[in-house]
Amino acid sequence: MTVTEETAALPNGLTVEDARAEAARAYELDRKHVFHSWSAQAEIAPMTITASQGSYVWDGEGNRLLDFSSQLVNTNIGHQHPKVVAAIAEQAAKLCTVAPQHANAARSEAARLIAERTPGELDKIFFTNGGADAVEHAVRMARLHTGRYKVLSRYRAYHGGTETAINLTGDPRRWPNDHGNAGVVHFFGPFLYRSQFHATTEAEESQRALAYLEQLIALEGPSTIAAIILESIPGTAGIMVPPPGYIAGVRELCDRHGIVFIADEVMAGFGRSGKWFSINHFDVVPDLLTFAKGVNSGYVPLGGVAISPAIYETFAHRPYPGGLTYSGHPLATAAAVATINAMADEGMVENAARIGAEVIGPGLAELAAKHRSVGEVRGAGVFWAVELVADQQTREPLAPYGGSSPAMNSVIAACKAGGLLPFANFNRIHVVPPCNVSEDEVRTGLAILDNALDVADAAL
Repeated sequence: MTVTEETAALPNGLTVEDARAEAARAYELDRKHVFHSWSAQAEIAPMTITASQGSYVWDGEGNRLLDFSSQLVNTNIGHQHPKVVAAIAEQAAKLCTVAPQHANAARSEAARLIAERTPGELDKIFFTNGGADAVEHAVRMARLHTGRYKVLSRYRAYHGGTETAINLTGDPRRWPNDHGNAGVVHFFGPFLYRSQFHATTEAEESQRALAYLEQLIALEGPSTIAAIILESIPGTAGIMVPPPGYIAGVRELCDRHGIVFIADEVMAGFGRSGKWFSINHFDVVPDLLTFAKGVNSGYVPLGGVAISPAIYETFAHRPYPGGLTYSGHPLATAAAVATINAMADEGMVENAARIGAEVIGPGLAELAAKHRSVGEVRGAGVFWAVELVADQQTREPLAPYGGSSPAMNSVIAACKAGGLLPFANFNRIHVVPPCNVSEDEVRTGLAILDNALDVADAAL
């Protein structure tokens, strides 16, 4: 949607003309000096964002786009929420930074609010700068706690870009970084649409995936395995909600063999799936829980690990050998306090659950029935994936695993041309708006996606 003359000013007060000038300068400097992640540097043309508000962003040309990506699935309360912006400014005026060995009010209150919402007795919080280092420290804790080294992680998973986290990752981003010496063993998790277990029902998929994992543990040697790490609901890899019984079965295997169960909630947590944490869908309590992104809607970098009493006791009288200069940074934790309180006060988690059940789920089901390019839709809350295929019978992806295709690129371009900023990965479009998205905004976004899928159908 192009900004009209009647709405010529952006939410940040810039005129469209000034915003375009600022964007042109930003783009020029970006291409001259900025080195982008996960990119071939000379082949990219990054979109410039000049303003944002609620569920919308404005690009360098002044076009308003409905943000169905939540950026990297982290702006869980939308853009520029006034309570969080005010909290950051208030904290900056009071105490901008403090070394992590000192207690401070923002960090203490953030820890309390997080601990109130984590399952079970995960009441001790170690703060990090983001999700990847949360995973790094969770694995370190598990290894020191058990005295073991191996960590099991599923294929079709993402755990971060740092050394241990990228080796745990089960997608192609790991390949150039994986030298086979990180102590990681990958396994197939449940994914009925592309089952590795020749299953035909969710129950079969769960049972067979657990039997396979049990055998893998036996063959690897239970006494060598420190942890199993799973995204409670895998995010970037495809939003495959685990079938009933699977997460509980993994918990039982860990208990049987003294293995630490790490739930990665970096993307799936803080309301994204319609519960505070996605592990709550399965009535399971992990030993360690990693978080980031939605804890403060990404307004200031923050992550962390929620720790069980047993693992806390390992370090009660033995120093934990790890830390970060910015652990529990006051600006970040003040943003977390404001974010969590806003989510609670405004019923955002409940809104995410309702929107998913009443609007996104049924809406995507209608699109799946209408478009021959849609193989499957799946998800919960405001956490959904649309699997695009070249053939519904063979389930051939519209883009290859680890890559893209002209057909997928045309779908993404059609979304943007219609006023929708999508989250796309390989052959999928993810529908991941903020937790406080409105029903009307979702219906608008689904209508744009409907038109874009016409482009996909025509490409078949």
